[in-house]
Amino acid sequence: MAFRGSLVQLGRRTVQNERNIRVLVQTRTVHSSAVPEEPPAAPTAAELKQTGRVKSLREMPGPGAISNLIEFFYRDGFSRIHEIQRDHCQKHGKIFKSRFGPQLVVSIADRDMVAQVLRAEGVAPQRANMESWKEYRDMRGHSTGLISAEADEWLKMRSVLRQLIMRPRDVAIFSDDVNEVVADLIVKVQKLRSQQPDGLTVLNVNDMFFKFAMEGVATILYETRLGCLEDKIPKMSQEYIEALHLMFSSFKTSMYAGAIPKWLRPIIPKPWEEFCSSWDGLFKFSQIHIDKKLAELKKKLDRGEEVKGGLLTHMLVTKEMNLEEIYANMTEMLLAGVDTTSFTLSWSTYLLAKHPTVQQQIYEEVTSVLGGRVPTADDVPQLPLIKGLVKETLRLYPVLPGNGRITQEDLVVGGYFIPKGTQLALCHYFTSMDEETFPEANDFRPDRWLRKDALDRVDNFGSIPFGYGIRSCIGRRIAELEMYLSLTQLLQKFSIEVAPLTGNVPAKTHGLLCPSAPINVRFVDRV
Repeated sequence: MAFRGSLVQLGRRTVQNERNIRVLVQTRTVHSSAVPEEPPAAPTAAELKQTGRVKSLREMPGPGAISNLIEFFYRDGFSRIHEIQRDHCQKHGKIFKSRFGPQLVVSIADRDMVAQVLRAEGVAPQRANMESWKEYRDMRGHSTGLISAEADEWLKMRSVLRQLIMRPRDVAIFSDDVNEVVADLIVKVQKLRSQQPDGLTVLNVNDMFFKFAMEGVATILYETRLGCLEDKIPKMSQEYIEALHLMFSSFKTSMYAGAIPKWLRPIIPKPWEEFCSSWDGLFKFSQIHIDKKLAELKKKLDRGEEVKGGLLTHMLVTKEMNLEEIYANMTEMLLAGVDTTSFTLSWSTYLLAKHPTVQQQIYEEVTSVLGGRVPTADDVPQLPLIKGLVKETLRLYPVLPGNGRITQEDLVVGGYFIPKGTQLALCHYFTSMDEETFPEANDFRPDRWLRKDALDRVDNFGSIPFGYGIRSCIGRRIAELEMYLSLTQLLQKFSIEVAPLTGNVPAKTHGLLCPSAPINVRFVDRV
């Protein structure tokens, strides 16, 4: 496939220039990201604690340790994290503590308190509960990637990748490549519905969107097509899909691993074994594709040929990361970019099917702007309802119902003293459904995102599906481009309806927030 999203045209001489530029970029990134010091007159968290004007963690409400363990381990609470989050907030308030085995977690479910925590972060915020990821990498001798790395190591990787894929204009060059995959998605819809008696229904659309998302993100990351949307998927790609499915199920088991002491693993070995096995498959897949690209580039450079390519080519030629770091980052970005995108697309089509009036409004916008032509990234700013559709879907069904942080300094939040090193859980599912932030929160209203005040106010901290600040999702712009272009073209081609087999589909937590039952959708040709 001719990779159109060209990032580099580099020969041997350019490599040294890129290395020199890298040092400057990294230095400027560190300085520009620094957080200003607090005014000297402001009391510190420790000083506030001494005055007695704040409460201690001991005074913070929350469920008992035993009842919490019963809730999660014996009542399948890991499949209902979003519901438990809501129930605990309603019972204990918008800031409460809980224990998972040895871990003390402070949960925060208030828009303004979430904003306070995130705005107080330094240049390298620390995620919570990545110990199992790091343990696996240490065991296998792998590097950490941008998701699992911390501190200076994370900051270095971030400074490299943020230059390439963090802004809409950076990923706009991938429009043609994504549209090639969308064209195959349209063909896949037509083939799948032809297999059903009514000739219209696609069963379990998430399976289709999963393969689309994998194909799309791999096209950008690895500069190659995997064949995930073909009738017969290539063996290597099928093995990777299986490893991804295993990893998805292992998100749940990795939560258990964080709450169960290591000495219990010999007694309950399966979760850890599956977790490691899935990572082995993911890393193997990345290494094969990266090594293949590296061999191709070496041959071209040896022959003195001009090197052209995209994201992976840039990383391999400039050597701003070593090979192990490239393996890790490509593996983690592909993992993070598949289920998250596929679930959002599944929920979007479900919501469009359930709300035909809203669907018609969005279709009319698409038609007025594009007519029948294929959209590109340059068209997206003229399609505010398409952007609102994605935002509203992620508000109602945030892929990550919660996010974790480790406090790097003492904080006072909600009147409580929270010491440095405390694990926080930011309850995004609850804040996104809070009526104070989003009136008529249960309603599907993409147009709520068109109001200027909704975009400018701090209310946005009520729904931040890609995170906030320097530790926000590195692949956000890639995921948005895939979703904007695919949803627009699906609406151009089809009227989306609920199939008779699909009733009300609630969400469940399985590491990510996903449909609890298959979503079956009718794709009716537009005339």
